[in-house]
Amino acid sequence: MAKSYEEMEDSNASDQPHIREIRDPGRRILLKASAGAAASALFAPWLAGCATPASGARMKPGFEAIPIGTGDRLVVPKGYVATAMAQWGEPIGLPGNMPAWRPDGGNTAEEQAAQMGMHHDGMHYFPIDGSRRGLLVMNHEYVDDGLLHADGLKTWSAEKVRKSQAAHGIAVIEVEQAAGGEWRVVRPSRFARRITANTPFSLGGPAAGHPMMRTAADPQGRTALGTFNNCASGITPWGTYLSGEENFRNYFAAGTNLDAHQRRWGLTQNAFFRWPEHDPRFDAVRNPNEPNRFGWVVEVDPMDPTSTPVKRTALGRAAHEGAWVAVTRDGRAVVYSGEDARNEYIYKFVSRDRIRPAGNGLTAAQANRELLDHGTLYVARFDANGAGEWIPLVHGQGPLTAANGFADQGEIVIKSRQASDALRATKMDRPEWLAIDPMSGTVYCTLTNNADRGKDGMPGPDPANPRAGNTHGHIIRWREGVDGSGDFDATRFRWDHLVMAGDPAQSRAEAKGNIRGDLFACPDGVTFDARGVLWVQTDAHATQMNKGEFANVGNNQMLACDVSTGEMRRFLTGPTNCEVTGMTMTPDGRTMFVNIQHPGETPSDRSDPAEPAKFSNWPDYRPGGRPRSSTVVIRRTDGGVVGT
Repeated sequence: MAKSYEEMEDSNASDQPHIREIRDPGRRILLKASAGAAASALFAPWLAGCATPASGARMKPGFEAIPIGTGDRLVVPKGYVATAMAQWGEPIGLPGNMPAWRPDGGNTAEEQAAQMGMHHDGMHYFPIDGSRRGLLVMNHEYVDDGLLHADGLKTWSAEKVRKSQAAHGIAVIEVEQAAGGEWRVVRPSRFARRITANTPFSLGGPAAGHPMMRTAADPQGRTALGTFNNCASGITPWGTYLSGEENFRNYFAAGTNLDAHQRRWGLTQNAFFRWPEHDPRFDAVRNPNEPNRFGWVVEVDPMDPTSTPVKRTALGRAAHEGAWVAVTRDGRAVVYSGEDARNEYIYKFVSRDRIRPAGNGLTAAQANRELLDHGTLYVARFDANGAGEWIPLVHGQGPLTAANGFADQGEIVIKSRQASDALRATKMDRPEWLAIDPMSGTVYCTLTNNADRGKDGMPGPDPANPRAGNTHGHIIRWREGVDGSGDFDATRFRWDHLVMAGDPAQSRAEAKGNIRGDLFACPDGVTFDARGVLWVQTDAHATQMNKGEFANVGNNQMLACDVSTGEMRRFLTGPTNCEVTGMTMTPDGRTMFVNIQHPGETPSDRSDPAEPAKFSNWPDYRPGGRPRSSTVVIRRTDGGVVGT
């Protein structure tokens, strides 16, 4: 194909400063590590019973680090066992509808809609019976159509479009631990659910019903069909699941006469995925408002399979990687998010109302069903002295007026990129996952890479982002408050960097990084466990791996980080050309779930179903078999807490 799916969007032509242009921040900012009441309250609902030290002290990783990964295998430390389950194509457990996986790719679209989708990504475990039984809710980010269909892309049809759409979205599966310790998917299950690119969603918040959201199929602009390119995940204190709609632009064909709004959002003449050929909804020439209905954070109640998922437009439209929730001292929700595109922004949303408890016949999810529809959206500016500011995206304030192209708050959230441009927020290098330290309240964000830094007129290096041609990425962190005091609704913050990824053995200074411990590149997923260990997952693309400055990096991996020292320790390496993503744990800390996405991903031709098999046939290892994204269950052989 002329363009690879991973070719990152760079549609921000505005002239405000990039984070790479920030000058000397002075000394390194040392973030305070004292735990606050807000952090404790935030994590209490879903960390109750976790293996947290009684003293509240941060624990260090306690396993023996493993070497760099090579070959088509998954490796974990000595004393651990890893087992693949919930593989692409397995039935999710819908009562009366459990089609078997066909290794030849022959499953129909209807069957795929009742099976695990492709390319597992963000994920969370919701307990039903503590750490023995619960729900795994996970994203299925995108598909390799060459693998998905029996004959790859030798032909194309409406049926293939429907099957591709059915392999996207979100899955809810019930899992339980057997007496021997092994985990299995419960089939059938009353909780089992597949949300696909054709599932009805309600629209909530200021963009609901907006003229820019209305289509011929939905003249009221209040019901959108489907979600896709769902990447990272978050959870709320009221028990719901948040998922970000990331690279939605790849699904729309906008023709040759793109307007300024379409260009700013990276739309192109033709779609990467061939849906517009048989589904006119994705023809943005005929349906110019349809792309506006994607790029949102979606909320799902996993405990109620009859509930309608909602797109929360008050959180702003973006190429959302995901969304992560904190709680203010007075009990309001704060949602952090970034968008995985070069030179875009980091956002936070603060709810107007306090979180409500369950009661009066309502579950907590029902009691807070409109909480994320009302509040204030902010975009981040990182200043040179290690300070930062959250700038409100509020209609009528500053340049956000009708005279400047923002008729109302609905238009601001639909055009959140343009609004952030106008506010001269800081352009970032692919902000992906975020994680909130349960002990200090510090917020961490991965910036995976931006190889264009310092090239083709792009801004050059500076102390805050000191490397030209940043292929390896870094992790930034901040603590809220002008003095780092930590309340999540503060409008100022203090920031620094945890680490610059890289390989100290490289000759080019910009590729060396400053890693303490085990080397890695391209940080992507980050998650804290209840003990305060930060788990870092990587996503170096297949075209980079084992070549040039990535010669010593090996396969993608997961590491544990002691954030008090910055030391990294390698815990897992994945099979060939996979991405490691989506970590979650049971409340007792004795089972870890990790997703392995797109094993065998090809850097060349995805149209041939045999192409990925040349690189990988994990986890089935069937001769000539298709590689399958899967969830990996990791446990200690002695039954202890994972990572200790």
